[in-house]
Amino acid sequence: MTATSDEALLESVVFLDYFADLPDPRQLSKVVYPLDEILLLSLLAVLAGAETFTAIAQFGQDKLNFLRRFRPFANGTPDHDRLGEVFAALDGERFQHCFVSWVAALTGIVDDVVAIDGKTSRRSSGKGGLNPIHMVSAFAARQRLVLGQVKVAHKSNEIVAIPKLLDMLAIEGAIVTIDAMGCQRDIAARIIDKKADYMLALKGNQGSLREDVELFANEQKARDFKDTTVSQDRTVDGDHGRIEIRRTTVFHDIDWLQQRHNWPALKAIVMVESERERDARIERETRFYITSSTDKADKLGDVVRHHWSVESMHWLMDCLFRDDDCRVRTQHAPANFTTIKHIALNLLRRHPAKLSMTNKRLKAGWNNQFLAALIS
Repeated sequence: MTATSDEALLESVVFLDYFADLPDPRQLSKVVYPLDEILLLSLLAVLAGAETFTAIAQFGQDKLNFLRRFRPFANGTPDHDRLGEVFAALDGERFQHCFVSWVAALTGIVDDVVAIDGKTSRRSSGKGGLNPIHMVSAFAARQRLVLGQVKVAHKSNEIVAIPKLLDMLAIEGAIVTIDAMGCQRDIAARIIDKKADYMLALKGNQGSLREDVELFANEQKARDFKDTTVSQDRTVDGDHGRIEIRRTTVFHDIDWLQQRHNWPALKAIVMVESERERDARIERETRFYITSSTDKADKLGDVVRHHWSVESMHWLMDCLFRDDDCRVRTQHAPANFTTIKHIALNLLRRHPAKLSMTNKRLKAGWNNQFLAALIS
């Protein structure tokens, strides 16, 4: 079957429409393998189990007739060296903007929790002892979809990367959660400017703000919260021999704190007290957050829990796509290849088949019809 004999299938590769304006760095007169064919080949191969450019090239050789259902592939498919060269040369930032536009068209995030967190690809370090790449990602926690990511040289650069990531995203109506590294006035202001709310973790990096919040919360708790306005919620979770009790207290009367610290649109303090029991051992922890949201404790406690779902995305990238073992490391190739894997992750997540993510990927490798359905 050729691309021209089945217009319906050609039109079904929707994600390619969002990459149509991606600049091709090659001299057009020498292009043998069109960029859209390379992107389609790479995505389908990764969905079917490929984890290296060598595996993608082998997929192309073995699945050429299948690939021609969607694009002509008049000159066949490229070898692994050519694939690596193209991914290394593609503008990583423009590639990411295309990805963000595609995801935004898939889903709306009003009322969702957008968790922002970073992950290091451990084996992506380059020659000469260069640091492995660190990707800061935004994750729609309730829909469990990657919304976008920005590459940075090191974890300490997350503060610079987060505003760039926020600028790319359409997050109006969402609540953005970030760990303590992202607890910065400029970042909070950026979120408010995007017509979203924030929930930012408080730790020692905020100095007197954290001290004032903890002192106030402990004093009010000792007085049974009689001198302030609070809402409270309690949840109990248990699995695999572990029981965890979480008590969420939201302090809504914090004008004094805003006068002292002047945070953008600050509306409440959130205190989460957790008690974990496992094997007769009890661990207790108290965490503090600041938020621009006016919601009560039941909703904000749920927001805190949803933030940690971003760890499931990191886990899937490692276990499903073996991200930590990936040795792609030349120029823009690590970031661009990670984006391809994030596209694959989102497509696998959205398919309604009642299979685990691992089994969906296995089925994509075994069943051409299922693989085609993932991108249609």
